[in-house]
Order: sequence, then C-alpha cells, then structure tokens
Amino acid sequence: MDEQIKIAPSILSADFSILGDEIKALDSSNCEYIHIDVMDGHFVPNITIGPDVVKSLRGYTKKTFDVHLMIDPVEKFLVPFIDAGSDIITIHHEISENVFQCFETIKNNNKKVGISIKPSTPVNVLSKYLEYIDLILIMTVEPGFGGQKLMNDQIEKIKKTKELIGNRAIDIEVDGGINTQNAKILIDAGANVLVSGSTIFKSKNYQKTINELRNL
Repeated sequence: MDEQIKIAPSILSADFSILGDEIKALDSSNCEYIHIDVMDGHFVPNITIGPDVVKSLRGYTKKTFDVHLMIDPVEKFLVPFIDAGSDIITIHHEISENVFQCFETIKNNNKKVGISIKPSTPVNVLSKYLEYIDLILIMTVEPGFGGQKLMNDQIEKIKKTKELIGNRAIDIEVDGGINTQNAKILIDAGANVLVSGSTIFKSKNYQKTINELRNL
C-alpha cells in the first residue's frame, strides 16, 4: 500500500449543470483521484451516470478516474467504462456475477482493480481477493446517496482490513460521510485514500478543503 494519503473528490456531490467546469476545478487542485459513482437503481436505490458521461469528462483532465460501479449485473458494462477512460474500476463483492471473471476483464485491459463491500458485509470475505486486487473500498455509509453521516462502526472494519492485507500493496479507500473532522480518525485506522463529496463541493475553496482532509 502506498502510504501517501490520496484524496478522491466524489462528483456525486458536484454541480451537474456545470460538470465540465467542476472537473476543471479539480484538475487545478492537488487531488490524486476523481471518484465517479455509477449506480443503477437496482443494486443501490439511486441512478447516476453511464459511460458516455465519463467519456465526455475525460478530456478535461488527466487525473486518475476512480470509478465505483454499484451495478448488477456489471460484467457487460466493464469494457464500456474502460473505453470511456476509467483508470481504476471497483466492483462489489455482493454482485450476482463471477467476481474473478470481472477482475480478469479489468486486468486484461490494463486497469487497476478494486473490490468494495457494503457496511453489513464482514471483512473476512475479502481474503480470497487479496492476490488479485489493487484497492479495497470500505463503504462507511449505505451506498446510494451523497451527504450521509459516517457510520462509526465502520472504523473498526478499516482497522481489520489493514490487518488483513498485511504488507501487500493494496490501497484502503473509504467512502461516505468523510469530512475534515473525521478524516484523521480514518487515516489513523489505516485508510490511505479518502473519498469526499459534499465536504469538498460545498466548500468555497476546493484546494483548501482537500489540504484539510489530508491534514496538511
């Protein structure tokens, strides 16, 4: 795992009427990733965007597109999102399809692989994936909507995930209710990639807020 703390602003909380401008603003900041939540209204109770939107945003920045696919089925959509410009693709343990087959598709297209678990899913299910993944995404809220409050019981899950991966080069990403008050707690628990939506996009100065999340 890279011990550098990476910040991944979640565009779920951006102003979609000026989404290109929002991406430009992030491009001029020092965030490492841009987090893109894809929801299907089935796997989670909300609908967001498809690969065409991702493709339209790709021209605004060279920053890493960290794409979280909260969809099921997911396999048939992997290549469209890869072709749209995704750099990291995270799928869920809880999907109905063969997770390892999805990993193979992502890896064969030279993209990084992430696996995510919902708050109710125990950490031990991750053990079988450790040799295949680049990133683990711990959801610290129930996935589906932005602006939720962090579930404090997930902090222990982050610690257990850190223990589980040992010295493997796997990033621990956390998403949900992350703000400048709780970021350090999550980092201390073992997270090194912080996804934050409302905290960044509701602030007047994205760069200042990103630095505060990083505890600079």
